[in-house]
Amino acid sequence: MDATPTPLPADNLARAVPALGSVAPAPGNTDSAAQKQTDNLARDRALSQARLEQEQRNTELLRQATLAAAQREAARQEQQQLETARAEQAARSEAARLDAERQEQAQHDAIKVEAARQAQAKQEEAQRERAQQESKREERLRAIANQLKQEAAQPTTSSLRRGWLFGRADPNADLVLYAETLRRKIELNMTFDMVRDVVKRPHTQPIVTVAIRADGTVEKVSFVVSSGVTAIDDAIRKVLASQAPYGAFPPGLARQYDVIEIRRTWLFDTAIRLQ
Repeated sequence: MDATPTPLPADNLARAVPALGSVAPAPGNTDSAAQKQTDNLARDRALSQARLEQEQRNTELLRQATLAAAQREAARQEQQQLETARAEQAARSEAARLDAERQEQAQHDAIKVEAARQAQAKQEEAQRERAQQESKREERLRAIANQLKQEAAQPTTSSLRRGWLFGRADPNADLVLYAETLRRKIELNMTFDMVRDVVKRPHTQPIVTVAIRADGTVEKVSFVVSSGVTAIDDAIRKVLASQAPYGAFPPGLARQYDVIEIRRTWLFDTAIRLQ
């Protein structure tokens, strides 16, 4: 802290001002009293002037000291305001950082919740699809069982001798060979173009029985299991009709049957395949 200048005491002014007219009068000077009075007046005026100047200097020193103190106080207040502003800015920055962290955590939690929801939805959808597939499989099995019952219940006194092939294997080699000939004719003759558009729809793999007369003509087409799409079932009938006749029965087969019924599952990918 700066020291305030100390004004010079007024009592010292008298000693600082030379005593005017204090020189001893020359011997023999008769008017020394009047001279002495004049000198005293001059000394008093000089002393007054010196005191006035000292007071002015003291006032200036006090003004400067007061100004310096005010400047120091202003600087202190400015520094305090700056530190306060820095503290407030630091507090705002910290609050913003914490808020950003909370928002990021909230977004992360929302993403986790959404991912869990989607996973649950996918799992439920998969379960529904499996249930639907199982239901369709059971429906196909029931349909096959009903068809077999109906065929078993057909009267044996029919005038037409009928044979059945429900798969690709049978002890009757002539029957198996004829069915394979029919399969190759359907699969190899560009018949897929007739079903290309309609089989794009979701459907069940159809199980179809085609009854062929001894002359190779088609007696009937029946669906043990429908595709579930009328357009696909109709397209299968058109494919079978387009390739008829399928050739007369060979002599050995003709001696046994007037009609044979061939059952196959129809698959569609880039071609028609009969299994």
